[in-house]
Amino acid sequence: MQADRHTPALLLAALYVVCGLLCLAAAIWPAHPETPVALWGALAAAGIGGGFAIWTFRSRFHGWVAHAAVALAGMLIAVFAWQSARAVGIVGLGPALIAVGLYAAHFFDLTAARLHAAALVLLTTAGAIAAEPTGFAVPWAAVVVSVVAFTEVQGRLARTLRTAATTDPLTGVANRRAWEAEAARHLSRAARTGEPLSVAILDLDDFKGLNDREGHGAGDTLLRDLATGWAARLRRADLLGRYGGDEFVLCLPATDEHGARRILRQLDATHAFAWSAGVATARPGDTLATVLARADADLYLQKRSGRAV
Repeated sequence: MQADRHTPALLLAALYVVCGLLCLAAAIWPAHPETPVALWGALAAAGIGGGFAIWTFRSRFHGWVAHAAVALAGMLIAVFAWQSARAVGIVGLGPALIAVGLYAAHFFDLTAARLHAAALVLLTTAGAIAAEPTGFAVPWAAVVVSVVAFTEVQGRLARTLRTAATTDPLTGVANRRAWEAEAARHLSRAARTGEPLSVAILDLDDFKGLNDREGHGAGDTLLRDLATGWAARLRRADLLGRYGGDEFVLCLPATDEHGARRILRQLDATHAFAWSAGVATARPGDTLATVLARADADLYLQKRSGRAV
């Protein structure tokens, strides 16, 4: 998971460095007598330095930092377009624009990706119009259309893939892998802030009997109904996931054990089918595995005692 978190920083750092090296080449071997060598050198330093900075601080590369880095890349490309001495240099920025658009579409949500693509197109078009060369309107229009189209297609594809990778297809809640990743982040945040955090394991009573009596279709319907009813009662920050079979898990940020059991009683009122739950509240030094183990032990005690929640 660590490598996955660093991939966005690695790719954008590589994009910065590649663009910086291209600017450096333009400064060392200017293609036109009026080429602003000093500016190309400054852009080269910004690109290469920015790439190394992104990689150095990759552990903090998320949220607004990532959006700011992508926006800055667009501004640097716009400056490049503005100071290009030839029309071919402006049109040649197309691959860089497409790369930034594809990056935003892959790593950001679709709305944010569209906003980045729009800002990128507007900034670079303004830079191109302000440049001295002319006669590039038609190929530039093709570049703009390509950036918008590729960003939209990649954004939709990425959204579909993210949903498939993180969602349980039967119930629509988080699958086990996605739940564990997000719950671990909540647990780390709780350890930093000192806020309570509770985890609950929900296990359906006699689910096998229902499948045997009424068939697996009835069991699937029950799982969907329960997940829908529970999700409607939970708070925005609460995280519900399907852990496998007839077992669900809940991550309840800013919630102690008393608050967790109160929430479980509210969930119990959503459906008549009986289920049991085990609860554990995080302690200093806990990992997600240790919290889940205590919740599982509590679930066993609840079932032995005959108490539902």
